[in-house]
Amino acid sequence: MATFLYRLGRFSFRRKALVAAVWAAVLVALGLGALTLSSQLSNSVTIPGTESQRAIDQLTEKFPQANAGGATARVVIEAPAGTTVTDAKGKAAVEALVGQLKTAPKVTAVVDPFQAQSISPDRRVALAQVSYGAKAYELTDEDRQALQAPADAARAAGFTVEFGGDAVQGVPATGATEGLGVAVAAVVLIITFGSLVAAGIPLLTALIGVGTGMGGIFLASGFLELNSNTPILALMIGLAVGIDYALFIVSRYRHELSIGRDPEEAAGRAAGTAGSAVVFAGLTVIIALAGLTVVGIPFLGQMGVAAAVTVAIAVLIALTLLPAILGFAGARVAGGRIRLRRKPVGTTHGERWARFVARHRIPVLLVALAGMAVVALPALSMQLGLPNDSTAAPESTQKKAYDIASRSFGEGSNGPLLVVVDVSASANRQAALGQAAAGIQKLPDVAAVTPPRVNQTGDTALLTVIPKSGPSSTQTEDLVAAIRAESGKLDAKLAVTGQTAANIDVSEKLSDAMLPYLALIVGLAFVLLMLVFRSVVVPLKATIGFLGSVAATFGAVVAVFQWGWLTDLLGVESTGPIMSMLPILLIGVLFGLAMDYQVFLVTRMREEHVHGAEPQEAMVTGFRHGARVVVAAALIMISVFAGFILAESALIQSIGFALAFGVLVDAFVVRMTLVPAVMSLLGRGAWWLPKWLDRVLPDVDVEGEKLTKHLDEPEERELVGANR
Repeated sequence: MATFLYRLGRFSFRRKALVAAVWAAVLVALGLGALTLSSQLSNSVTIPGTESQRAIDQLTEKFPQANAGGATARVVIEAPAGTTVTDAKGKAAVEALVGQLKTAPKVTAVVDPFQAQSISPDRRVALAQVSYGAKAYELTDEDRQALQAPADAARAAGFTVEFGGDAVQGVPATGATEGLGVAVAAVVLIITFGSLVAAGIPLLTALIGVGTGMGGIFLASGFLELNSNTPILALMIGLAVGIDYALFIVSRYRHELSIGRDPEEAAGRAAGTAGSAVVFAGLTVIIALAGLTVVGIPFLGQMGVAAAVTVAIAVLIALTLLPAILGFAGARVAGGRIRLRRKPVGTTHGERWARFVARHRIPVLLVALAGMAVVALPALSMQLGLPNDSTAAPESTQKKAYDIASRSFGEGSNGPLLVVVDVSASANRQAALGQAAAGIQKLPDVAAVTPPRVNQTGDTALLTVIPKSGPSSTQTEDLVAAIRAESGKLDAKLAVTGQTAANIDVSEKLSDAMLPYLALIVGLAFVLLMLVFRSVVVPLKATIGFLGSVAATFGAVVAVFQWGWLTDLLGVESTGPIMSMLPILLIGVLFGLAMDYQVFLVTRMREEHVHGAEPQEAMVTGFRHGARVVVAAALIMISVFAGFILAESALIQSIGFALAFGVLVDAFVVRMTLVPAVMSLLGRGAWWLPKWLDRVLPDVDVEGEKLTKHLDEPEERELVGANR
């Protein structure tokens, strides 16, 4: 592989204009395709095969008038102090508002609060329900504006009108604040290289890679139903790895120039050595992300595949377009025109830290492990769920509607359950339906059961059950399970659906998938690292360190997004259950990134060990060569991910924070502290591999050691001949 990449790097360097033109054409073609063929992204998080989805499918077939699966909105109307919604003025305002809502685009029905008796006990608040014939992601911004526009007249008359439900939720978007991470990454690159040219190249290639990946994703949205968070995850991961992979290759290119090689040869060697490590590192991220498809959750698999494709593009750009750009820049990449630091003389900070860790390995090991354990403790109380109006921003209309409805009707009014009653096999359908409604009414935590709506054939009915507890509570989860359990006791079949039940089903499915996916990732990590390092102990240490990073990150996420610690400092506006999809996403992404640092740091230690260095010196020398680049790469990734903490979406905020914190822990605690401490402690034992396994495993030359030896032999023979 290293030889092929060496030749590819030299080819791209020589044919720089051709390679640049090809990538420009790809970028333009995908961009035009995205502009002309892209479609609306989806907010849907349903999973085929869950009971809530089966109930929606049943309603679609037998009760299409119910518009199952369509978007809904709750409209909360609160009268001014001293008045009610039932007096003449209040009733007129509510009826006028309801009448206007019925004429809004794509609205199929509006439940009148007076007919449904959804008036609060103090008669100050009315609750109207709006049903759409389209799904939430199919609604446009114009549709949402048309929904909220009728409230202007009521508000002008002194009424408070707020809107909740999935019909109000827009598609999350990135803003200028997310670009702060890229700006910080640029500063880190300038400090690392001391050159604007060298610092600008990784940023340029990363932006081209992300642009290409995003163009492909939006183009695909014209043919597939993609989740609205798909492009944001791809943007986040693509930026981080795109900058990092280019950083590794540009660093090696500058090193090759510094020892006197001509630019083309330097580009080839950089692609063959650092490029080989980039391929392996990228492959681990791609496999981890694409592995999300095996957990059986379509929208999560789509997000993983889209991000994996973006990473693959970043790898291809690093191996082809980057050498071409180096061809345009030539030796100017090595110029250090900006002197922000003194040239290191003698021992470096990395070497001093490695020797300190080696001398005090036991205390350092214990302190690092204890610190990670303490940070991980909050993870024991992790509560998983999906976003609803209770977790919306405090000043949003969704949160205001949620609070008013909770205060006036009880928290469960924000999460009604839809119960599908199948009485097709009942001898007395009316009696069976009444028995089902009465049985549900007797269950704990049921506030109310509305009169049934029956389809035209009379074999299927729809009940709306209002829980006493909120949609994210464990009591509501228990109620959903209890209603489903009633099905075996009645002369009717019951199925529970609606947004609240669907969220519960999705969260349960995601929770069940987390441990199998973690086992898959850990097993994959062990095999891949055993191939690279030809050791059993190093992969074991690496995977244990990865699990520690994940546990500590889960703890920090719970402390911030569930308990509310440091929310003001981080700009987090709401707290609640942790997004159900976050743990699996974090495991997949952090695995790939952790293996990046493991490869770039420990391969040099292995190289020194193979060349005969004593274990302690091999560790110190390898750490000295790899530490600076790993630190720069980690700071860049942390900066890019941290920029997404400023996003509007709570999911994007939590993903950005989790990845930034996870990289921080894995890079600086695990790889930069635990790894040298354990390597120093184990000595030669770190490289133990049974002989039979050594014969079976293929030889993967990740660092391009064989290539370097092959290329250097002619130079050595020439020097010997010249000396003779």
